[in-house]
Amino acid sequence: MGRRAALLSSRTSVRASARKRAGLAAAGAVALLTLAGALTAPAPAAAAPARAAACGDGAYQAEAVLNGSTWTARRGGSTVYTGTDLRAAVQAAVNSLTAGRTAKERVVVRGSGSMSAGSRISLPSYTVLDVCGTINVTGSGTGDQAPVYSRGTRDVEVQHLNVTGSPLYGVFLRNVQNVVLGRIDMRLSAGLGVRIDNRGDTSQWTRNVRIDDVYVSGASSHAVETYGVDGLTVGTVTARDVGESGLLLNQTINATVTKVDAENAGTGTGYAAFRMANRNGRVGNSYPTNIRVGEVVARGGGRGVFCVSESGGATIDRVTLSHTGNNAILVENCSNVNIAARSGTVTGGGEIRLAARSEFPNNSDITIQNLTVTNSAIRESPCGTNTTFRNNTLVNSVQSIC
Repeated sequence: MGRRAALLSSRTSVRASARKRAGLAAAGAVALLTLAGALTAPAPAAAAPARAAACGDGAYQAEAVLNGSTWTARRGGSTVYTGTDLRAAVQAAVNSLTAGRTAKERVVVRGSGSMSAGSRISLPSYTVLDVCGTINVTGSGTGDQAPVYSRGTRDVEVQHLNVTGSPLYGVFLRNVQNVVLGRIDMRLSAGLGVRIDNRGDTSQWTRNVRIDDVYVSGASSHAVETYGVDGLTVGTVTARDVGESGLLLNQTINATVTKVDAENAGTGTGYAAFRMANRNGRVGNSYPTNIRVGEVVARGGGRGVFCVSESGGATIDRVTLSHTGNNAILVENCSNVNIAARSGTVTGGGEIRLAARSEFPNNSDITIQNLTVTNSAIRESPCGTNTTFRNNTLVNSVQSIC
């Protein structure tokens, strides 16, 4: 294989491997249908809830209301809490809902207050929480504490939530199914924004998760992270000045993401605006396309797009990546990844890099296309299997590929 370098507005349509897997889509479909236990086609995460446009509007079964410095929690005509503790008031309202219910009941919180990072508000199954105010998290804690916490549950919904301060997690959901997060706004000084996983019982997937619109700034870790989720629908994740990734998907399958918009995500680190890791997108032993991302925007920060550790099965339609401190794009030991399927720009910052570590299988079926690359570079080393570089325009940039 020869190497070549191209400079200054040269249009490239370089190597498409001699062996395209013509049956990849069909094989992927078969894998989706036959994988035992791992890939049941998820129910549409989406049935959009009948949700009022404004926070607090509509019917509810219980509420927690702040008047002066006093919180009062009520269920119908009954008062279930009176005092100065936000967390206790909200938890009392949640606990007042019908025991053993099999349909959602709703709690509305009207007012703002503080709670400790070492505490949590726990949501059982069939609970809707609508927070019309701000929860400020103070102090320190350990473990999986969060202002909104749910574990081993189903049919949980958070319609509105504003969090400030330093939580361990803003939202922590583990081994759940049929979850909806609506409009989530976190302006933090530490912690991780939203974490949804299956790490309590890894034999079971967390299933059928919908996230509409999340804004996270100032987190010391990721804005949004998943691990072990089958069936994920994300609207927009907006990350500003977070310590690690904007959106990190670990071992997640059947995911659709509309947009990741990150500014200064993971500055000085190897994290990325959008990162896939730990066999993300792997179905059984194959990589059918099941991770679909509409757009990734990265300005500054660490990396723009990063696929690593036997992940893949992903198509990203559009990318706009500028002045990242690390690689604009890094694909390392991944399979069936299509970046800029429709269009993209990479401006300044780190190079576009296809790489591999020896402990994992090499890259295969990677497509980098439709990019305008300015003041940067494209480099492939070592040579992958069935790599395609197509319709890329280099402006004051170089490439070194197989």
